[in-house]
This record gives sequence, C-alpha cells and structure tokens, in this order.
Amino acid sequence: MAERQTATYLNERFAAAGLRPLTRFGQNFLIDLNLLDLIVRAAEIGSQDVVLEVGTGMGSLTTRIAEQAAAVVTVEIDDNLAELSREELARYTNIQQLHVDVLKNKHTLAPEVLQSVGQVLATTGAEARFMLVANLPYNIATPLVSNLLVGPLPPDRMVVTIQKELADRITASPGSKDYGALSVWVQSQCAAQIVRVMPPQVFWPRPKVESAILRIDLQPERRAAIDDLKFFHETVRALFFHRRKFLRSVACSAFKGRLSKTIVDVILAQAGYTGDERAEQLTIDQFLELTRNFRAALQKRDQPNG
Repeated sequence: MAERQTATYLNERFAAAGLRPLTRFGQNFLIDLNLLDLIVRAAEIGSQDVVLEVGTGMGSLTTRIAEQAAAVVTVEIDDNLAELSREELARYTNIQQLHVDVLKNKHTLAPEVLQSVGQVLATTGAEARFMLVANLPYNIATPLVSNLLVGPLPPDRMVVTIQKELADRITASPGSKDYGALSVWVQSQCAAQIVRVMPPQVFWPRPKVESAILRIDLQPERRAAIDDLKFFHETVRALFFHRRKFLRSVACSAFKGRLSKTIVDVILAQAGYTGDERAEQLTIDQFLELTRNFRAALQKRDQPNG
C-alpha cells in the first residue's frame, strides 16, 4: 500500500517491476512517513478543497491528501510510475490522475492540467479553495511555482518540498545574497515561510542537498494591487538580470528602445534613487512603485499626444 512507503518497500516494488528511479525526472521519494503527514498538516486542507499534486510517485502523499480534500488532481510524467500508482490509487474516487508533463514549456503550464483543475473546482462549489501540495521534482519547482502565480488560477496555498537553496531564495530579505527576482515575484503576492528543513536521508534515493517544506499563502489584496502581473514579472526579472550592475544601467537596458535614458533618469530621481543602487537593495514595495512608474511612462509614450 502507498501508506507503507519506505526505502525497503520502494526498493522491492521497483525491483519487482524491473525499474529504477530516473534522475532526469528528479525522482527522490520522501520515505519519512512523519514528514509526509507534516506536509498535509501544514497545508490545512479542508473538505471542500481541490488539490493539485505534481509528481504522483507511488501515491503515498496522494492518498493522504485525498483523505482530507474534496478532490485531488495528481500529475505524473513517468510512464511506469503512472501505471504503478494507478494500482495504488484505484480505490479512491476523488483522485483524478493525469499522465502528462505539467509544463508545456518553462514559461507555460500544460493546458490540460489547468483545464482539469478548473473543471473540478467548478463542480466542487463556491467554498472550494485551490491548493498545490506536492513533493516537487527539483528540476520543475521554480517554473511551476512561478508560472502558477502568473496565470489566471493562482493557488490559495502551496505546500511543497523543494531544494532548500530554492526555499531560501523564495523567502529571502532585501540585501541578502539569496534575494532576487523570484523572491520579489513570490513575496509581492504571497506570504512564504519554511516549515521544516529536511536532510538527504529522508529521501530515496538520497539527493546531494538539503530540502525544505515551504508554505506559500496567496494574499489576494496584494496580488490585486499589481496593475499588470506580466509586466511586473518581466520587469523584475530584467532588473535582476545583471544583479551586480547599478540600477540605472539595468533599467536603461531593460527598456532600451522603449524609454529614453532621460526618461529612465527622471523616473528614478522622482522615486528618490540616484541610479547607483542595485536591484537587490530594493524592497518589495519599492519594486511595485518603480514598475508602476515605468508602466505609466510607457502608456504615456503610446498615447497619441504622448
């Protein structure tokens, strides 16, 4: 049964099927059952909630989620694991399994995933919340979390196991070495906190790095305050593209051909910057203000008498 996921159990199941974990899919299975329970507790899943899980694996986390949630949409890219987990999950009527790559490309989620989640939410009721709860493969964690916040269906909550280095980046404060575009993007819309740091030995096979359980809670009022999510996302990434360069230089480069250096200088000066600052020094609110001003300047330029 999926509830008995341990290193011995997985070894036996994989050996019997003539399989081995695939590194290209980031297959590291969480074998500490207490930590699987902690992930579910940290998510605070309600009986009306719809949960997306990415990386079904053998279904050990899936079944725990299904016992709490109204419905689970679980995604597995690997042919063999999709088949093995189907056997484990057959007795659950509230689990929908998708055998696809959750990412269409690094900037876009697979449409069938969002379509499935949307359909389940529509039939669950007005009280339903959408969550991502998953032991994420390391190689898709950044684009998955980032792209879910770009799209029209952001999760109300995400509780995921990811590489600790990535969790540190998402939760980093201004001025720290880990603070970057991803920190600003997530924290501009959400509250993020590390629930637990996990050593390599709680996984099979063991990764070479520490992992962390990260909880991200959407703050709808902060998200609604961002006038243009796509523009904000692209601008923040551009301002951090050369993180050691000064703010004036990266801003001029980001808006080359769209805003003159004179206009960039005026925008920076009006916001109280000399231009010799670096992006990593700016707070979330300062990024929000600065991108609003850049967007307003572009809109003025595009007006007939701009």
